[in-house]
Amino acid sequence: MKKDLIIVESPAKVKTIKKIVGNKYLVEATVGHIRDLPTNSLGVDENKDFKPTYVILPNKRSVVKRLKDSAKNANLILLAPDPDREGEAIAWHVAEVLKTVNPNYKRIQFNEITATAIKKALTELRDLDEKLFNSQQARRILDRLVGYKISPLLWQKVKRGISAGRVQSVALRLIVERERERQAFVPREYWVVKAHLLTKNNEEFVCDLWKIDGKKADIPNEKKALELEKSLLDATFKVVEVKEKERLRAPKPPFITSTLQQECNVRFGYSTKKVMSIAQNLYEGMELGDLGVMALITYMRTDSVRVSKEAQTSARKWIGQAFGKEYVPSKIRNFKTKSSAQDAHEAIRPIDISITPEQVKPYLPRDHYQVYKIIWERFVASQMASAKILDTEILIEAKNTLWRVKGEQIIFDGFYKVYTYGIKKDVILPKVVAQEELKLNKLKKEQKFTTPPARYSEATLVKKMEENGIGRPSTYAQIISTLKEREYVIMEDKQFVPTELGFIVCDLLIKHFPELMDINFTADMEEKLDKVAEGQLDWVALLKDFAKYLYPALEKAMNEMELVKKGKETDLICEKCGSKMVIKFGKNGEFLACSAYPACSNTKNFRRNEKGEIEIIDNSENKEEVVGRCPECGGDLVVKKTKKGARFIACKNYPKCKYTRSFSTNVKCPMVGCDGEIVERSTKKGKIFYSCSNYPKCKFAIWNPPFDKKCPECGFGILEIKVSKSRGKYLACPNKDCNYREKLEE
Repeated sequence: MKKDLIIVESPAKVKTIKKIVGNKYLVEATVGHIRDLPTNSLGVDENKDFKPTYVILPNKRSVVKRLKDSAKNANLILLAPDPDREGEAIAWHVAEVLKTVNPNYKRIQFNEITATAIKKALTELRDLDEKLFNSQQARRILDRLVGYKISPLLWQKVKRGISAGRVQSVALRLIVERERERQAFVPREYWVVKAHLLTKNNEEFVCDLWKIDGKKADIPNEKKALELEKSLLDATFKVVEVKEKERLRAPKPPFITSTLQQECNVRFGYSTKKVMSIAQNLYEGMELGDLGVMALITYMRTDSVRVSKEAQTSARKWIGQAFGKEYVPSKIRNFKTKSSAQDAHEAIRPIDISITPEQVKPYLPRDHYQVYKIIWERFVASQMASAKILDTEILIEAKNTLWRVKGEQIIFDGFYKVYTYGIKKDVILPKVVAQEELKLNKLKKEQKFTTPPARYSEATLVKKMEENGIGRPSTYAQIISTLKEREYVIMEDKQFVPTELGFIVCDLLIKHFPELMDINFTADMEEKLDKVAEGQLDWVALLKDFAKYLYPALEKAMNEMELVKKGKETDLICEKCGSKMVIKFGKNGEFLACSAYPACSNTKNFRRNEKGEIEIIDNSENKEEVVGRCPECGGDLVVKKTKKGARFIACKNYPKCKYTRSFSTNVKCPMVGCDGEIVERSTKKGKIFYSCSNYPKCKFAIWNPPFDKKCPECGFGILEIKVSKSRGKYLACPNKDCNYREKLEE
């Protein structure tokens, strides 16, 4: 008897779902996308309504064969990728590939991998949503147009291998503009004055100077601070007013993608990429000892704070049993989702509230436990009663000054019973009454300076992008990873610092593609994509409208964009020949070089100080060759060797920073459509070889060092350097069908 075939994205889900459905269904995984636009061409026919050409991904051919074999023998294909636009696109592509062997397919989706959710999904079959697919398809084509049209221009004008992105470049702009705000910032001096006062019972407390002559206190220098201190030494401090007020502090809503990323970054230092990877594991299912394989949380890509009634009811019941009725709010607590949110599915929550973090702690890796714990705590707290706070404020008068001190005391912990992060310690003030005179014990004055705006961390950058409608929750981790990989930014103290390359690329894109780099333009595009998903806007019309802007701007930029590939001029003078030094971008980062090269080969490493000024890095005492700055911590990158002898680039701050990358030969990979470069590696037995940096996506490899020259006979992209007793050093073509040889001139 034929069975229905359930197709999901992840192999991890297969195990969890098989446990639920048993032998009644076949269950297979696509392992992500199986089709996409080709990598070696645009893949979009711009003259035919941007019709895309999709190809089977090379590494998914065996997966497609397995899916087809299973589909042939299936009664009905149930497409069950993730419940979002990208999941709908994957389902669409799977259907297109499998309909030749089995045209019977339906779409199912579930927000959590539980028996209840899956059984319900199996009764709610639907057709594929063409509007959702078109929205995702339009997004993919938009990103392809920007990437494949503008990136080559940057390769030509700045540096090979870098890229532009519809959302990524706007995120870079935020980081660059924040850094320039810091560079332009001029600190302003100010003084803070505090009074240490004693009550009649000799209880001391500290209050802040609030107002002078009825206006907000502003003490600009030490002279004014000393004058104030002198005038108050004989002053009478008298209580003007004592205010006490009870207030309720409500819990925050359950996590959505962005808030989970932010909190994990702030509390644990996890990158957005790591957070999403952990959450994916918790969603798909983990091995939990005697409990077997079990999913722990609902779908983790969401911007909605909505929670199902069943989950709310279950939470209220559990809270009442665990803590008492007083911890259950009188009304079910609902949270308002932002108007810009897609609201496709629930907030991130535990699937089963009774599975506490402590129960699963023995079975989970530490980082998975921490993420599950805060998801569980945040959701439980969101359905609990508010905390009750007693606020106290005391106002004190002395001559022409007014002083203030505030106290705060929790009188009912409410949701703080579970979610203690961010809770403030009680500040209990002494009992005083109006008109009571206080004794001045001492005045403490302190000089301070205003500080520049803080650099973005991953948490604050995600928050900023979310506030401005830049990208979607599912894209934040990839955006940040790309900025690091392209070396547009480095991390210093877990904050983004733009590199020289980042500044230049950002400035060029703003100058020549101002609309594309405009935050409002990017946010508006997200709204248009939402309208496509809702059926209110045609996806082809959206692309045509975008092309009206892009193509003229691109043509103009090709003619007018500044060429900085040969170096960006600075005011520094080469001490060897007197020529100006220029900033260049090598495979291993940015450096200063003499503009008179090759007549003068003077080079130096440098960094920018807080004011944006160039500072030379003196490496004269370093035994190791410094080749750039670490993108993770900002330290020096040095050339090291493996035990087997292969060179690689590593951070000098190891083991504190473990950043490494392969040693580049500066030779581009010769395979068509590949943007990788040839790097040095070694086998397990210690033999050095050279392969593409995009491995395993590209498997090109040779045993001999590459040479950046096309073969004159067959046109192969590179030659390799060989050595023999009879020939000495010579160049040879790696193409086995070509016998070209050439003497290598030293």
